[in-house]
Amino acid sequence: MPALHSINARMTLGASLVLLVFLLATAFALDRAFRDSAQQAMQERLLGEVYLLIGAADVGPHGHLTVPAHLPEARFGLPASGLYASIVETGGAVAWSSHSATGQSLPALTALAAGQIRFSTATNLQGKTFFAERLGVSWVADGQHYPFTFAVLEDAREFHAQVNRYRRSLWSSLSAMAVVLLVVQAALLRWGLAPLRRVAMELTAIENGLQDKLLGDYPREIRRLSDNINTLLAHEHARAQRYHDALGNLAHSLKTPLAVLRGALSGPSSPAALRRAIDDEVTKMDRIVAYQLQRAATEGASSRLRPSVRVPQVLDRILNSLGKVHQERAVVARSEVAPELTFPMDEGDLMELLGNVLDNAFKWCNGRVGITIGRRAPDASLLIVVEDDGPGIAPHLRTHILERGGRADELVPGHGIGLAIVHDIVAAYRGTLEIGRSPLGGARITITLPG
Repeated sequence: MPALHSINARMTLGASLVLLVFLLATAFALDRAFRDSAQQAMQERLLGEVYLLIGAADVGPHGHLTVPAHLPEARFGLPASGLYASIVETGGAVAWSSHSATGQSLPALTALAAGQIRFSTATNLQGKTFFAERLGVSWVADGQHYPFTFAVLEDAREFHAQVNRYRRSLWSSLSAMAVVLLVVQAALLRWGLAPLRRVAMELTAIENGLQDKLLGDYPREIRRLSDNINTLLAHEHARAQRYHDALGNLAHSLKTPLAVLRGALSGPSSPAALRRAIDDEVTKMDRIVAYQLQRAATEGASSRLRPSVRVPQVLDRILNSLGKVHQERAVVARSEVAPELTFPMDEGDLMELLGNVLDNAFKWCNGRVGITIGRRAPDASLLIVVEDDGPGIAPHLRTHILERGGRADELVPGHGIGLAIVHDIVAAYRGTLEIGRSPLGGARITITLPG
């Protein structure tokens, strides 16, 4: 059902069904309570009429029953008044009946034993229903006991009419209440879902280029959603900006090598000199392209929505690769990292960071490299320490080697962009990179990435 794809429609339908069930249950309970209460009241009233009838009657000698012509209840004296009285002898014979019963077809009533009280409904031959209250008595006169059953009957039509009037009033009230509740419910749903509508409007504005993020102050329940959307938007904006900047930087950086190549090709250079110039400039261009592409691909701190990467697995792959590349040097690499350590970081960034730092350590060490990776309290940041037993890095070169093309020794093969890439990745994740002296004798590189 297409309508159920709407949260508002789902909540409206669900609340309406709950309201309908509640109103039906309420109506049934109130109707049952009113009917029982009305019937109980009628039973008590008819029993009171029976007691009044007993008080007005008298039994003379030989069980002769006398009842005054005018009873306290005037309706007994009005024909077809709807209220009828009779006194039944043992065996069911009617010893006396009220004037209101004259010409009426009343249900036949049986006699009761002395002391018995019975309230019931009875139907006459025409199917007309009556409420009957009977009380069995044993009248003592002249030392004799004379059993009688005093009965009062009332036409049930008035009772049913009263119940029907109550039902009409009840359903009218409940229907009006239901309409009011539905209106209030609709208003509450509109008010409650207003933040989601604002999110949709802001997303439309973002699609149309009118704003670059969600600006509303949203309730706690959807604030995480809006924050994650803003994080994703910031991530995408940052990525687009990085690629834009990388293309601009790349175009700018390639101008000089291309100009040198153009000059070498147009000048009177010897073939050997031209070959050297081309080789040097192509090497520079390769280094520039690698550096700029890596900068553009770095995810950075805005990638919080990415799943956590398993650090030991990445480290093992890098150490296996470096072990094969530097196999002839027989480097001994000792690592300390928890087997289940994870960190919310792009796996490619982590591989680039660890790969460049460890490659640098493998190149410069005399035979030993140490790697320690773990979480640091209290902010759960990731701490990476890489040490080697090589010559180390002089203090005056520590800033230089973090720049693109900066190298501590030109005799060692490389492009001079490894640590520059590491520096850019660390900066993108808002971390810190420190270069110091290792207890092993060589360089110690300490990287801290916020958790």
